[in-house]
Amino acid sequence: MDGFTYEEVGATRDAGSLPPPGYHLLRVRVRLGDGPEVFEAAGRALLGWRMQLAAGLRIGADTPVAAPGVRVVMRAGPVRIPCEVVWTVREERRTGFAYGTLAGHPERGEESFVVEWEADGSVRLTVTAFSRAAAWYVRVAGPAGRLVQRAAARRYGSCLRRLAHNETSGR
Repeated sequence: MDGFTYEEVGATRDAGSLPPPGYHLLRVRVRLGDGPEVFEAAGRALLGWRMQLAAGLRIGADTPVAAPGVRVVMRAGPVRIPCEVVWTVREERRTGFAYGTLAGHPERGEESFVVEWEADGSVRLTVTAFSRAAAWYVRVAGPAGRLVQRAAARRYGSCLRRLAHNETSGR
Protein backbone atom coordinates (compact mmCIF):
# COMPACT_ATOMS: atom_id res chain seq x y z
CA MET A 1 0.00 0.00 0.00
CA ASP A 2 1.10 3.51 -0.70
CA GLY A 3 0.59 6.60 1.42
CA PHE A 4 -2.49 8.68 2.06
CA THR A 5 -4.58 9.74 -0.93
CA TYR A 6 -5.38 13.21 0.45
CA GLU A 7 -3.37 16.12 1.88
CA GLU A 8 -5.45 17.06 4.94
CA VAL A 9 -4.26 14.19 7.15
CA GLY A 10 -5.54 14.64 10.71
CA ALA A 11 -8.11 17.29 9.84
CA THR A 12 -10.98 15.44 11.58
CA ARG A 13 -9.30 16.18 14.93
CA ASP A 14 -10.57 19.78 14.55
CA ALA A 15 -14.12 19.19 13.28
CA GLY A 16 -14.82 22.94 13.30
CA SER A 17 -12.54 23.47 10.30
CA LEU A 18 -14.29 20.88 8.13
CA PRO A 19 -14.76 20.20 5.31
CA PRO A 20 -11.63 21.13 3.41
CA PRO A 21 -12.37 22.70 0.02
CA GLY A 22 -13.58 20.15 -2.53
CA TYR A 23 -14.86 17.59 -0.01
CA HIS A 24 -18.29 16.60 1.27
CA LEU A 25 -18.88 16.64 5.02
CA LEU A 26 -20.67 13.94 6.99
CA ARG A 27 -21.49 14.23 10.68
CA VAL A 28 -23.76 11.71 12.40
CA ARG A 29 -24.39 11.44 16.15
CA VAL A 30 -26.01 8.36 17.67
CA ARG A 31 -26.98 7.86 21.30
CA LEU A 32 -25.52 4.62 22.67
CA GLY A 33 -26.94 4.68 26.20
CA ASP A 34 -26.01 6.15 29.56
CA GLY A 35 -23.24 5.93 32.12
CA PRO A 36 -19.63 4.93 32.55
CA GLU A 37 -20.18 1.23 31.83
CA VAL A 38 -21.65 1.99 28.41
CA PHE A 39 -18.85 4.47 27.72
CA GLU A 40 -16.14 1.94 28.61
CA ALA A 41 -17.78 -0.93 26.69
CA ALA A 42 -18.36 1.22 23.60
CA GLY A 43 -14.78 2.49 23.69
CA ARG A 44 -13.35 -1.04 23.84
CA ALA A 45 -15.58 -2.21 20.98
CA LEU A 46 -14.69 0.83 18.90
CA LEU A 47 -10.92 0.63 19.35
CA GLY A 48 -10.96 -3.16 18.86
CA TRP A 49 -12.56 -2.97 15.38
CA ARG A 50 -15.71 -4.74 16.63
CA MET A 51 -18.01 -1.95 15.43
CA GLN A 52 -16.93 -2.45 11.82
CA LEU A 53 -17.14 -6.24 12.17
CA ALA A 54 -20.67 -5.99 13.61
CA ALA A 55 -21.63 -3.75 10.68
CA GLY A 56 -20.73 -6.57 8.29
CA LEU A 57 -17.24 -5.56 7.16
CA ARG A 58 -14.37 -8.01 7.00
CA ILE A 59 -11.29 -6.62 8.76
CA GLY A 60 -7.58 -7.20 8.27
CA ALA A 61 -5.58 -4.96 10.62
CA ASP A 62 -1.91 -4.74 11.62
CA THR A 63 -2.94 -4.88 15.31
CA PRO A 64 -6.08 -5.83 17.28
CA VAL A 65 -6.46 -2.25 18.59
CA ALA A 66 -6.59 1.01 16.64
CA ALA A 67 -3.45 3.14 17.10
CA PRO A 68 -1.71 5.77 14.97
CA GLY A 69 0.07 4.18 12.03
CA VAL A 70 -1.98 0.97 12.10
CA ARG A 71 -3.10 -0.06 8.64
CA VAL A 72 -6.42 -1.78 8.15
CA VAL A 73 -8.00 -3.22 5.03
CA MET A 74 -11.75 -3.63 5.28
CA ARG A 75 -13.87 -5.41 2.72
CA ALA A 76 -17.51 -4.87 1.90
CA GLY A 77 -18.32 -7.66 -0.51
CA PRO A 78 -15.82 -7.32 -3.36
CA VAL A 79 -14.86 -3.72 -2.45
CA ARG A 80 -11.44 -3.30 -0.84
CA ILE A 81 -11.21 -0.39 1.63
CA PRO A 82 -7.60 0.31 2.75
CA CYS A 83 -7.03 2.88 5.52
CA GLU A 84 -4.47 3.96 8.10
CA VAL A 85 -5.22 5.25 11.59
CA VAL A 86 -4.07 8.88 11.82
CA TRP A 87 -4.96 9.71 15.42
CA THR A 88 -6.52 8.25 18.54
CA VAL A 89 -7.94 9.78 21.69
CA ARG A 90 -8.27 8.08 25.08
CA GLU A 91 -9.47 10.57 27.64
CA GLU A 92 -11.64 10.33 30.73
CA ARG A 93 -14.80 11.11 28.75
CA ARG A 94 -13.72 10.67 25.09
CA THR A 95 -12.41 7.63 23.21
CA GLY A 96 -11.94 7.25 19.50
CA PHE A 97 -9.84 7.33 16.39
CA ALA A 98 -9.72 8.48 12.79
CA TYR A 99 -8.45 6.74 9.73
CA GLY A 100 -7.52 8.10 6.36
CA THR A 101 -7.78 6.61 2.93
CA LEU A 102 -4.92 4.82 1.21
CA ALA A 103 -4.41 3.93 -2.46
CA GLY A 104 -7.17 1.61 -3.64
CA HIS A 105 -9.87 3.08 -1.38
CA PRO A 106 -13.00 4.06 -3.35
CA GLU A 107 -12.94 7.53 -1.75
CA ARG A 108 -10.36 10.08 -0.64
CA GLY A 109 -10.56 11.60 2.81
CA GLU A 110 -10.79 10.84 6.48
CA GLU A 111 -13.34 9.47 8.93
CA SER A 112 -13.36 9.74 12.72
CA PHE A 113 -15.31 7.80 15.32
CA VAL A 114 -15.50 9.30 18.80
CA VAL A 115 -17.45 7.98 21.79
CA GLU A 116 -18.25 10.68 24.35
CA TRP A 117 -19.68 10.41 27.85
CA GLU A 118 -21.51 13.70 28.12
CA ALA A 119 -22.26 15.83 31.20
CA ASP A 120 -25.89 14.64 31.28
CA GLY A 121 -24.67 11.03 31.55
CA SER A 122 -25.54 10.07 27.99
CA VAL A 123 -23.01 8.30 25.78
CA ARG A 124 -22.89 9.15 22.09
CA LEU A 125 -20.93 8.12 19.04
CA THR A 126 -20.04 10.90 16.62
CA VAL A 127 -18.96 9.90 13.12
CA THR A 128 -17.32 12.74 11.21
CA ALA A 129 -15.96 12.40 7.70
CA PHE A 130 -14.83 14.46 4.78
CA SER A 131 -14.58 12.69 1.48
CA ARG A 132 -14.74 12.84 -2.28
CA ALA A 133 -14.90 10.15 -4.90
CA ALA A 134 -11.77 8.30 -5.95
CA ALA A 135 -13.28 5.34 -7.84
CA TRP A 136 -15.40 5.73 -10.96
CA TYR A 137 -18.37 3.93 -9.39
CA VAL A 138 -18.43 6.38 -6.46
CA ARG A 139 -18.37 9.32 -8.89
CA VAL A 140 -21.26 7.78 -10.85
CA ALA A 141 -23.24 7.24 -7.62
CA GLY A 142 -23.05 10.99 -6.85
CA PRO A 143 -25.52 12.05 -4.14
CA ALA A 144 -26.77 8.46 -3.75
CA GLY A 145 -23.26 7.50 -2.62
CA ARG A 146 -23.44 10.12 0.13
CA LEU A 147 -26.76 8.67 1.27
CA VAL A 148 -25.10 5.25 1.50
CA GLN A 149 -22.27 6.78 3.55
CA ARG A 150 -24.79 8.38 5.95
CA ALA A 151 -26.66 5.07 6.28
CA ALA A 152 -23.36 3.29 7.02
CA ALA A 153 -22.55 5.81 9.77
CA ARG A 154 -25.96 5.26 11.35
CA ARG A 155 -25.42 1.50 11.11
CA TYR A 156 -22.09 1.87 12.89
CA GLY A 157 -23.95 3.65 15.68
CA SER A 158 -26.64 1.01 16.02
CA CYS A 159 -24.03 -1.77 15.99
CA LEU A 160 -21.93 -0.03 18.65
CA ARG A 161 -25.05 0.53 20.77
CA ARG A 162 -25.85 -3.18 20.56
CA LEU A 163 -22.26 -4.22 21.37
CA ALA A 164 -22.13 -1.94 24.42
CA HIS A 165 -25.55 -3.08 25.60
CA ASN A 166 -24.64 -6.76 25.24
CA GLU A 167 -21.42 -6.29 27.19
CA THR A 168 -22.99 -4.26 30.00
CA SER A 169 -25.98 -6.58 30.34
CA GLY A 170 -23.75 -9.65 30.61
CA ARG A 171 -24.57 -11.18 27.21
